[in-house]
Amino acid sequence: MADNASHSQRQIGEGIFVRFTLIALALIAIAVLLVLPLAIVFTEALASGVAAYWQAITQPDALAAMRLTLLVAAIAVPLNTIFGIVAAWCLGKFEFPGRSFLTALIDLPFSVSPVISGMMFVLLFGLQGYFGPVLARNGIAIVFAVPGIVLATLFITFPFVARQLTPLMRQQGTDEEEAAVILGASLWQVFRRVTLPNIRWGLLYGILLCNARAMGEFGAVSVVSGHIRGVTNTMPLHVEVLYNEYQAAAAFAVASLLALLGLATLAAKTVLEQVQDIRTEVV
Repeated sequence: MADNASHSQRQIGEGIFVRFTLIALALIAIAVLLVLPLAIVFTEALASGVAAYWQAITQPDALAAMRLTLLVAAIAVPLNTIFGIVAAWCLGKFEFPGRSFLTALIDLPFSVSPVISGMMFVLLFGLQGYFGPVLARNGIAIVFAVPGIVLATLFITFPFVARQLTPLMRQQGTDEEEAAVILGASLWQVFRRVTLPNIRWGLLYGILLCNARAMGEFGAVSVVSGHIRGVTNTMPLHVEVLYNEYQAAAAFAVASLLALLGLATLAAKTVLEQVQDIRTEVV
């Protein structure tokens, strides 16, 4: 009996040691990979003082980059929200030929390099591309202009809402929608009063993630933008330009704004999760 008790205590002690070791390793990884880089960004951004920081983020090129970033996100996020809802509704509520193919298309931006995505739009809409000469003759600029940046951002970010909602809709099934239709509800009424309330939290998560990626996208936008200062440079591209010109403090200042946007997105997601947990417990 004493041997069994000693063995059990030893196992408990080993379990506690392993648990705390894993927790410590996870905290160290988070500190090295997340906290330390963020601290360096804000430290370098303020290294030359608050006045220099303010000057860096209020320069005309920086303000133009901020406006363009917000404009692209304001266009891409609502469009991808609509697409995501429709795609998730189709995939989660219905069985139809080509369903697996549609799922693969939605996942395509996750498996293709953003740089390759940008090159795709250059090959399609550039002056030497398939549609470029026709567009140029009609005075329409896609590549090296704002429309190209919007298209590239749309392509990169369109899976987020759909991927967030599809498993949720599939889990919920179709019983409530079918009951509403039997009671005489129209398609819009079914969506607004039955489907939307059930997916609102997942929808908000998807929108937040989509917005964060839209504002921080670099690879695809870099290829199609042309790096025209004050015209086609988004905030990530402006950071690269400043850093390449050895304006490190200004580059870190603009980068800190992107970091703040990311932290704000994370905080909003955390708040939504807590609110959802509270509502679930109440129900």
